[in-house]
Amino acid sequence: MKTEDLSIAVLGGGNLGLSIAKGVVQSGFVAAERVHVTRRKKHLLQALAEEGLRVGNDNLAAVREADLIILAVKPNQVRPVTEEILPALDPKRHALISVATGVSIEYIRETVGKELPVFRAMPNTAIAIRESMTCLATDRPDDPNAETIRQLFDQLGRSIYIDEDLMAAATVIGACGIAYSMRYVRAASQGGIEIGFDAAVAQLIVSQTVKGAAALLLANGQHPEREIDKVTTPQGCTIAGLNEMEHRGFSSALIKGIVSSYRKIGDIEDRVEKKK
Repeated sequence: MKTEDLSIAVLGGGNLGLSIAKGVVQSGFVAAERVHVTRRKKHLLQALAEEGLRVGNDNLAAVREADLIILAVKPNQVRPVTEEILPALDPKRHALISVATGVSIEYIRETVGKELPVFRAMPNTAIAIRESMTCLATDRPDDPNAETIRQLFDQLGRSIYIDEDLMAAATVIGACGIAYSMRYVRAASQGGIEIGFDAAVAQLIVSQTVKGAAALLLANGQHPEREIDKVTTPQGCTIAGLNEMEHRGFSSALIKGIVSSYRKIGDIEDRVEKKK
């Protein structure tokens, strides 16, 4: 399907749903009038309506007009919403994309009860500025919708298909990872203040430095240690700082934090499964 013919229903006009809707329109991927966003409190979507997007609180109406249906709801709302839209779902036309944390494709398919193409997407909050890292999963990689969905999320940053078994891990390093990165920026900025900068200047220097470090890795695909070696001269200040951080448990603390988040995701998945 050509993207100019594509219609998208975003069920759930919270922060994530709004970011997806705005991003695909601002990128030119689809026209504003072909995106329909729903939310119970329709008046909260007025700003979208002023930008030309369709808004409402009728999920069934949105689904009947759509090709791709994005479930941008909380995990405990997935079953009620899918049951609500069930009468309008057409396996020959629709593909369902869930961005709900910890909700498996199998769970959604059992709820839907139809041979519908089902996908999962795990973006992060940088989707608000179209710089998300989005991990995608499906049990039907050969489905013709798969490439269209990848193209959609590429408008919002970068995307990659992974095995569904890795979605919990992707949530931790991709979505939770934003918070980990922010905590580094905060700590480094505080260090900058202690050695002489005011808060605004310290944060600017640290933020741009982090952006540059990430850009280097994305551009050349090198292992981080290769780039670290370029700035760690013998008896220099960089290696002194790195070694002190490692002595204080920098890498170990980060790894333990990632593992703790991963275990928590497992708890969320268990709670969803018990509600079947």
